[in-house]
Amino acid sequence: MTAADATAAPTARAGRATSRAKAARYTVWGALAFNVVIVEILFFTGDPAKNDLIGIAKFIALHAALLMMLQLLLVARLPWLDTWIGADKLTAWHRWTGFTLFWAVVLHASFILTGYARLSDISVLAQIDTFLGVFPTLLGMLAVSLIVIVVALSVRFARRRLSYEVWHAIHLLLYAAVTLAILHQLYEGTTFRANTLTTAYWWALWGLTIVALLHGRVVTPLLRNARHKLRVAAVVPESDTVTSVYVTGHDLAGLEARAGQFFIWRFLTPGRWWQANPFSISSTPDGQSLRLTARAVGKTSAGLRHLPVGARVFVEGPYGAFTTLHRTRDATLLIAGGVGITPIRSLLGELDGPVTVLYRVPGPADAVLLGELEHFVHTRGVTLHLLTGRTGAGQPPNIPFAPENLMALVPDIRERDVYVCGPPAMTSAVLQSLRDAGVPKRQVHAERFALAGD
Repeated sequence: MTAADATAAPTARAGRATSRAKAARYTVWGALAFNVVIVEILFFTGDPAKNDLIGIAKFIALHAALLMMLQLLLVARLPWLDTWIGADKLTAWHRWTGFTLFWAVVLHASFILTGYARLSDISVLAQIDTFLGVFPTLLGMLAVSLIVIVVALSVRFARRRLSYEVWHAIHLLLYAAVTLAILHQLYEGTTFRANTLTTAYWWALWGLTIVALLHGRVVTPLLRNARHKLRVAAVVPESDTVTSVYVTGHDLAGLEARAGQFFIWRFLTPGRWWQANPFSISSTPDGQSLRLTARAVGKTSAGLRHLPVGARVFVEGPYGAFTTLHRTRDATLLIAGGVGITPIRSLLGELDGPVTVLYRVPGPADAVLLGELEHFVHTRGVTLHLLTGRTGAGQPPNIPFAPENLMALVPDIRERDVYVCGPPAMTSAVLQSLRDAGVPKRQVHAERFALAGD
C-alpha cells in the first residue's frame, strides 16, 4: 500500500461514518418535523374547540402524543440509530424529550381543567371532582400523575440518591403511563378521531412505535438469548473493589458485538434475575467469550464477585457507537478515567496505527487491567501514560487534562481520533479541553460513564 492509499483509507472511512451518522440524525428529526406539520394541519382543519382554553389544551395534547412516541422510539434500541448515533446520545435526547413531555402533559391538564371549568361555570376543584367520575378522563389524569412521578425522580438531585436498580424499576412506570394515555386517547380524544383519515394516521403511528419498541426491547433480546445460551464461565477479582466476569455461550460471533460497546446484563440467579445493569465489554470480542469488568458501587455490581460459575446470563445488546466504525484518522488517543478503562481496553484490540492511552486514576493500585495495557505497550508499541495524584494538588497544580498538558503529552493530538470514557465530571472536562486544543469535533468520541456501566 502506498502512502497515498494509507492516507485515503481513513479519509474514506471518515466520510462514510459522517454521512451515516448525519443520515441517522436527519431521519429522527426529519420524521419528527414531518409529523409535527401533519398534526398541525389536522388540528387547524378540524372542528373548533368549545372555547380557547380547551383549544389550547387539544393543541398541546396532539404534540404530547408525538413526544410520547418519540420517547419510546429513542429507547427502542433500533440498531441503525444505536450504531450511528449512539446509545448515550439517544438516552440524552430521551431525557430532554421526557422533560418536554412533562411540561406538555402538565399544561394540557391545566388548560383542559380551566377550560371545562369556565365552560361549566364551576371552580377548577369542582371540575377535578367531575373528571374523577368520568372513566376516560380518569385514565388521562392517572397517566399525567405517573409521568410527573417519573420525571420528578429523574431530575439530577433525586437520581443521584437512587440506585440504578430502583431508578430503572421506577422508570418502567412510563410504560404504564403510555398505556393509560393510549386508552385515554381511544376513549376521550375526539381530536384524534375527527375522521377516518385522522384515526388511521394516529393508529398507524402508534402501531409503528409499539412494534419498534417490542422488536428492539423484547423480541430481539429473547431470540438472541435463546440462540446463544450465555453462562458465567469465570469470576476473577481484579482488585478489592473491581471484578471481571467471563461469559461464554453458543456462536458468540453471531452477537456481532464490537469493541467499545456494552450490554445490559441480567444474571439469572436467586435474588438477582430482576436486576439489570449496563456494563461495557472489557475485552476485544473474539467470538468465543465476553468479559465485563465492574467496580462495586451498586447492588448488582457489588454482587458480581459472588456469581456462581455456570449461572445463566440474559443480555440486551450490544449497544453503543463508541466503536472503531467512527474512526477518521490512523492515529488514536484513548483517554480513560477509573473503571472507564473497560471499553478503552476493548478498543485496543481492534486499533491499528499509532495509539496513545491516558489512564487517570488516584494511584497505581487503582489502575485495573494495567497488566493488559502494558502487554499492548510491549507487543504493539502502544504509548501508555498513567496519570495519578489528586487533581489540583501540588505546585504547579496537578491538572493532567488541561489543554496545554494534553498537547504536551500528545503533540499531534489534532491529527488523532480521541476516545474518552470516564466519570461525568472528568469526561466533561476532557471534552472542553479538546475543544480548547482545537481537536475537530468529528474526531472526538465520548462514552458517558453513567451509561457505559460502573
